[in-house]
Amino acid sequence: MIDHLGITVSDFDASKAFYDKAMAPLGASLLMMVPAEYTGGVKVGGYGRDRPAFWLREGDKPGHHQHIAFTARSRAEVDGFYEAAIAAGGKDNGAPGLRPHYHPNYYGAFVFDPDGNNIEAVCHAPE
Repeated sequence: MIDHLGITVSDFDASKAFYDKAMAPLGASLLMMVPAEYTGGVKVGGYGRDRPAFWLREGDKPGHHQHIAFTARSRAEVDGFYEAAIAAGGKDNGAPGLRPHYHPNYYGAFVFDPDGNNIEAVCHAPE
């Protein structure tokens, strides 16, 4: 249902460094930076696997504790996302594991990014 979404971050370069590492285990990377002449000089970049789907926009009013869940293709990707995000300076908000209260096969991990957004990787595969 969602084609793409974006969040405002207080320090684009710090957030880019964090998301570069956190997205790699999910097979995603920074695919595009919007030229400054189209953004009024504000840094805007899009992450994805084959097209930009998750956007960062530099600004002075980041959202307060937004929640974003990224699709992982395997439980190993969830684990890798969590490890990479923590190593990149993220704060733990729920280690990788089953969350059967959401769904019997819901395997997710939660991390706070540099602006306090609750980011998650989730896999719905049975194993």
